[in-house]
Formats: sequence, C-alpha cells, structure tokens
Amino acid sequence: MTSLTESRETSLDRDRATAEDFEVKPGLHIVRWVVAGVVLLFAAQLVYGAATNPRLSWDIVADYFFDPQILDGLLVTLGLTMVSQVLATVIGLTVALMALSHNPVLVAVARLYVAVFRTVPTMVQMLFWYYLAAVVPVLSIGIPFGPDLVTLDTNSVMTQFAAALLGLALGEAAFLAEYFRGGIISVPRGQIDAAAACGLKPACTFRRIVLPQALRVILPAYGNAMIINIKNTSLVFVIGAGDLMTRAQLIYSQNFQQIPLLIVVSGWYMVIVLLLTWLQRRIEVRYSRGYGDRPGPGRVRSWLRGSLRTRPRSVR
Repeated sequence: MTSLTESRETSLDRDRATAEDFEVKPGLHIVRWVVAGVVLLFAAQLVYGAATNPRLSWDIVADYFFDPQILDGLLVTLGLTMVSQVLATVIGLTVALMALSHNPVLVAVARLYVAVFRTVPTMVQMLFWYYLAAVVPVLSIGIPFGPDLVTLDTNSVMTQFAAALLGLALGEAAFLAEYFRGGIISVPRGQIDAAAACGLKPACTFRRIVLPQALRVILPAYGNAMIINIKNTSLVFVIGAGDLMTRAQLIYSQNFQQIPLLIVVSGWYMVIVLLLTWLQRRIEVRYSRGYGDRPGPGRVRSWLRGSLRTRPRSVR
C-alpha cells in the first residue's frame, strides 16, 4: 500500500513539473496593433474630412432623409426586394432540382436557364421586359399549337413594377439555383442511402436529412445574393419604377443637389444591408451548431485579447 501511494505521489509530482515547464503568455502581436492603429487613423481622418466638408451639405441630407417622397421610394424598394427574392427562391430551387434530376431534358433546360439569365445583365433584362410589347404585343395562354385560352395586352401586363420584378427575380434565380445545387450535393450520398434503407420516402429524406445540412452551406451565399439583389433595385430607375433611386433622381433634377440626395440613398441602403447582415449572421450561427468554429462576436473578442500560445520555459 505504501509503495502504491508513493508511486501516485511521484506521478503527481511529475505532472506538476511538466505543467510548470510551460507557461501561457499572451502574444504581443505588435505588428497587428500597429496596422490596426494606422487603419483607424485613416478612417478617422476620412470621417472627419467628410463631416467638416461644407460642400456635402449635411443639412440638406438631414432634411431629405425622412422626406415623404424618399420614404415612398423606400417602400417600393423594399417591396421589390421581398417579392423578387421570394420569386427567385422558388424558381432557383426548382431549377436546382431539375439540374439534379436523372431526366436529361430537365437537366438541359436547367443548364440553359442558368447560362442565359446569369449572363444577361440585370438592367438589360429590365429594359427587355419593359419594351416586350414592341415584339410581343399580345400575351396568350393556351394549348401549344392549339387555341388560346387567355389573351392579354402586353402593355397592360408589363408595367414598370412587373418589368423590374422580372428583371430582378429571373437573374437572381439563376445564381440561387447554383447555390442550392452546390449545397444539396455537399450532403454525403451515404446519408441519403441510409435514409432510404430506413424506409424514408424521397420527399421526407430531402426535408429532414438533406435540407438541414445543405442550409449550412447555402445560407452565406444566399445572404450575399439577397444583399446584391437589394442593391440591384437601384437599377430600376432606368424604367422609372418609383423606387428609392428614382425618387431621389426626381428631387435632385429640380433642386440640383445631386450629392446630398445620393448620400440619402446610400444611407438608406446601408441601413437595410446592415440589418440584413446582422440577421444573416444570427441565422448562420444557429445552423452552424455542432460544426466546430462558428462565426460570432466571440471571434472579435478573442482577437482583441490576443491569442494565447505556449512557450517552453525549460527543457529537461
């Protein structure tokens, strides 16, 4: 018994000595802080220069930031964004599933859609849909090579809002289709086979096995695509859809205060994008649970405290 106790004490002393050989010290990272200081210095100079520049007319910016015309345009911008994003999500998911199917016709159609609408610029698409009546004066729905069931005048259907909506949604859907396809194929095939072996139907497998894992891969790209879609709404001023940029353009065409009105537009877009970025980060954190390192404010706090590293104090 005495020998066993002595061996335990010897082992504990050896562990203490090994732990004392290493001490944890925070890294200085002088270069990191010097670079951060230089960046902050330039940023402060930029902010001070903008705030003290009388030609930017900050009083006019404050007057028009909550102007009723600007707020009406903001509502149109938000409406275009939400409706086009929902439509693009539905179309993009459909195209992605078509591209992953075993039907060669569906695969060819999906690839053709992505190739066409990912190539044509958004502004060109808006102008094309807006002037569609020049080549297709009547829109008809019916049996192919048969009688028409519904006939509509193109000018009455293809309004400014409709043209802007199609230009935004169809182009966005082409990118989302590739994001969805990449997220779906990132799920290991073995899990799908295991679900089938357990008796799950394909729809249930997709909803409960594939989709939750694919969302972790899709969400960052989807959030970025949505932010790009929001900024693309500023292009609809070419067809006068009454959005935020269109209202600002109408105002500065009368008072010739282009820069202050452009600052107002930029400020509202910045507010919207920052809110969506915060929401995107929260959703990413939720769906990244259990996958190791996660994005979040802890990363910033760790950077500010400095990383810890072990340094051998002595070698035995």
